[in-house]
Amino acid sequence: MSIRTLIVDDEPLARDRIRGLLDSEPDVEIAAECSTGLDAVAAIRGLQPDLVFLDVQMPELSGFDVLEAVLPAPLPIVIFVTAHDQYALKAFEVHALDYLLKPFDRGRFSSALARVRTQMMLQEESGELNKKLLAILESVKSERKYLDRLVVKSSGRVFFLKAEEIDWIEAAGNYVRLHTGKESHLLRETMASLESRLAPERFVRIHRSTIVNIERIRELRSLFHGDYEVILSDNTELVLSRAYREKLNSHLKTSF
Repeated sequence: MSIRTLIVDDEPLARDRIRGLLDSEPDVEIAAECSTGLDAVAAIRGLQPDLVFLDVQMPELSGFDVLEAVLPAPLPIVIFVTAHDQYALKAFEVHALDYLLKPFDRGRFSSALARVRTQMMLQEESGELNKKLLAILESVKSERKYLDRLVVKSSGRVFFLKAEEIDWIEAAGNYVRLHTGKESHLLRETMASLESRLAPERFVRIHRSTIVNIERIRELRSLFHGDYEVILSDNTELVLSRAYREKLNSHLKTSF
């Protein structure tokens, strides 16, 4: 039995560590390695590996985001790799899956692989694993609290801005600029931090420096090299980069 394996981690040393440990496992075939969540989504869909070592916390897409993007396609066996995400560890324990807590030793790694081999031998139908992973994702969604309003300081005053009022967000150095109608407001926060606290069913990253409220999207226009122009309801023109195209597809539940 050959175990086709995908390694996903944004840290090269972490990928090297896992690859080195797998070198001594004759029944494991490394199908590919990915350094981003977007690449991982494409690799899982295209290669259909048996097993994925998946980092929990990565830029752009977290490990949980990767699995959400792959669904409803069949999911492989997943071993999450994490440094400090305690909620992920509890989720695995409840659903009898596995995780590796960085830094891990060869003994812990071998124990995780043993569970994989047992699961592959005993698994009678692929749908059983999908049900467990879906339960994890749903439990994470139900526990996660997203922002419904933001506190904005401007010209000596402090006011509350409803998240649903935001049309789009752009990076501005160490700040982000919130665009609401004809007004804009600076907020001292990083794009990655703000994105993680906004409801994913409403806000989606379309560019390294742009997040958009998908309810404001009116039209998409094809540009060169796989990029698109995103036209909002107030005629604002934004760029959807090729790297984020699949993510917007999954949010809009379409393909373009």
